[in-house]
Amino acid sequence: MKTACVRMPGRLSDRHQVKVRLRKAGLHTVCEEAKCPNIAECFKADTATFLILGKVCTRNCSFCAITKNRHPAPDDPDEPRRLAEAVRDLGITHAVITSVTRDDLPDGGAAAFAACIRSINQVCPQVRVEVLVPDFLGSQKSLDQVLQAGPQVFNHNIETIERLYPVVRPGAAYARSLGLLAAAARRAGPLVKSGLMVGLGESYEEVIQVLADLKRAGCQVVTIGQYLRPTKNNCEVIRQVSQEEFNCFIKAGDELGLTVIAGPLVRSSYQAGRVYSQLMQDLDMLE
Repeated sequence: MKTACVRMPGRLSDRHQVKVRLRKAGLHTVCEEAKCPNIAECFKADTATFLILGKVCTRNCSFCAITKNRHPAPDDPDEPRRLAEAVRDLGITHAVITSVTRDDLPDGGAAAFAACIRSINQVCPQVRVEVLVPDFLGSQKSLDQVLQAGPQVFNHNIETIERLYPVVRPGAAYARSLGLLAAAARRAGPLVKSGLMVGLGESYEEVIQVLADLKRAGCQVVTIGQYLRPTKNNCEVIRQVSQEEFNCFIKAGDELGLTVIAGPLVRSSYQAGRVYSQLMQDLDMLE
């Protein structure tokens, strides 16, 4: 099984060749726009993660390197078709779709997510779809649009502890994100997932509290990774978290009944297909 989010055909030796292929398809990746630390590894392995709704975000989160502007370009109604055709042509089995936050759109971009899911289901129904969505300003209607399209995995990142939200995620709300995840978990079907960064000034106890909150909200999988400052304009790294502490997060998650994937370079979409397959296998063994 191909566990990558997106797999490019042919032998690719560097990031530039992958970028050229993506640009020809008129597609963007969060790997590039967010300056993901795994980009070299993933591009060398011919992998990437689709970024829809443009590459300009309407929020001003201090940890993120994506371009910010309150008035991004209009969304592209042809994007779902191009994305589905790319998924088919590239022969992938687990497609991850994320987006910038689009508070300028009445539905926050929910219709675009739903259209992409349905387009993939129509063009290549054997492909699993994982979505990593913004908070839609807490809109239940927007959430319903996405879930009705039938993704196999629903992911929304909590990102950090509640205390740091005003600095790290201005415009977002901890309770709102938990509410979105809880509403998704109440729906039968998708695996519910979230993720957060550490090294921003949180305590160990505060991270455990986030895990407990996510468990209560109905999350099944949580990813935890080290925050790495993408540019000098982003917030500073307060501390480097040890591998021993990441292992403690994994153990704490297990005690809570959560599958926690934690490590310095862990990100929410990293090896998403492999994680999903392993979790489904583990669940089958328990039945």
